[in-house]
Amino acid sequence: MTNHKITDDLDALLSVLPPTISRAVRDVDDSSNLLEVILDLGRIPTARYLQGEVNLSENEVTREEIDYVAKRIGAFDTDNRAGLERTLHRISAIRNRRSAVVGLTCRVGRAVYGTTDIIKDLIESGKSLLILGRPGVGKTTMLREAARILADTTRVVVVDTSNEIGGDGDVPHPAVGRARRMQVATPAMQHEVMIEAVENHNPEVIVIDEIGRELEAAAARTIAERGVQLIGTAHGNTLENLLLNPTLSDLVGGIESVTLSDEEARRRGTQKTVLERRSPPTFDVLIEIQTRDRIAVHTDVGESVDSLLRGNPVPPEIRSRDESGEIRLERARRPVRARRDPQGFQRTTDKPGREPFTEASEMAEEAEPIHQGQKFETAHIFPYGVARNRLIQAAKHLGVPISIEKEPGDAEVVVTLRTHFRKRQRTIVDAENRGTPVYVLRSNTIAQMERFLSGLFNLAPPVSPRAHNEEESMQQTQNAIETVLNGERWVELSPASSYVRRLQHQMARQANLYSYSYGKEPNRRVRIYRE
Repeated sequence: MTNHKITDDLDALLSVLPPTISRAVRDVDDSSNLLEVILDLGRIPTARYLQGEVNLSENEVTREEIDYVAKRIGAFDTDNRAGLERTLHRISAIRNRRSAVVGLTCRVGRAVYGTTDIIKDLIESGKSLLILGRPGVGKTTMLREAARILADTTRVVVVDTSNEIGGDGDVPHPAVGRARRMQVATPAMQHEVMIEAVENHNPEVIVIDEIGRELEAAAARTIAERGVQLIGTAHGNTLENLLLNPTLSDLVGGIESVTLSDEEARRRGTQKTVLERRSPPTFDVLIEIQTRDRIAVHTDVGESVDSLLRGNPVPPEIRSRDESGEIRLERARRPVRARRDPQGFQRTTDKPGREPFTEASEMAEEAEPIHQGQKFETAHIFPYGVARNRLIQAAKHLGVPISIEKEPGDAEVVVTLRTHFRKRQRTIVDAENRGTPVYVLRSNTIAQMERFLSGLFNLAPPVSPRAHNEEESMQQTQNAIETVLNGERWVELSPASSYVRRLQHQMARQANLYSYSYGKEPNRRVRIYRE
């Protein structure tokens, strides 16, 4: 599918330009690639296109020509932007020290249908999306299209700070579809309008352009915790740029310096002071727009940030659109080095040409629960330094078929202990060279072996104390709601994880109550209150 571009009445924009400049733009006859017209006092007027700039006159721009445009577009807002009603065009002003306009940037606004085909599955997934990219690459266009698509099936509210998404005037542009639009009086009040949108208009999705201040980042976190899908853009080209921005790094979890104990530093093989992610990310997915037809997708922002801080970045998924309009996916492949997962398993690199094994922790997280009676394929395992009788006992307890191989060359998987792996025994090195996955256990216990086999066979993870704690939190939330409904002004809940807080906000909203998160991790908590 090729993009279908609709230029929002280019004649309307040209009609406010001086006649000589307007004629020059028409003479170039390349309106589909026109980005903006630049008028700077005392300089030659230029038109910027996708492939470069074109001079529109040999004469310098005069004060009369600047005033000609300013009179036809009305007053500029506090952010020095103005627009043309019912269009997406934007005129931005440059002022001198006496507040007189000395320059104008007249940007062409377009509604482009089809730009979100490349990320349509992500938009409809219900996850919060953050879009990055340099100016003019199409962030706002993609945001506008996402609002239109989601508004057909969900309640969408657009927080339109500079009227770039819904156009100028009181009536939103048709490009946003059935989405509702809230305008912002001044850019400094954007965060308050974001919260107002959630509390007053019951949206399922909020669309926001240009998150650029700390208060806006905090408002975005509050919105995400209340179970509302958030789709927004931010300044920056890549995830690394965002992490280095102290104002916006909280959108992806933020970073902080942590001092490790001597034992932990030795175990990790790092210095005692390391950087770690401070909290759960506000956005689930991050999209880097590289060109108009090529993007990089971080499908798990938390994992991407953690890997980046450890110096072992996970490559993003690359999506591109070819000349015929076909969308191509390049699946991310993990870097070639050994890594340890949270359960203590570690695997070595895979040889090119072999289908790589996923780490045990990842398989347990992504796997659907396997019901009893389902057939498994036999796993051929070579245990090196691992008690075979205990491994067989663990397999019987889980009900999975394994075959203990006598030779490592006959095995699909090699499992060993940390002590043997660190000594780089010959058997381990040979297995790595053959491309056989090597899993490392912390200890020679049945519990460790059951975790290893559960990941290998994609078994449903056992019920954890965390699930029990979540159940207690939900009961506490229900009790708090009943207390507030019975007359109490507000009730404060115990500190909880980001996921639990999100559920608590949903429960409060379903009871027609208000809720707010405050505090810092790990003591961040929810307060439920009446209006």
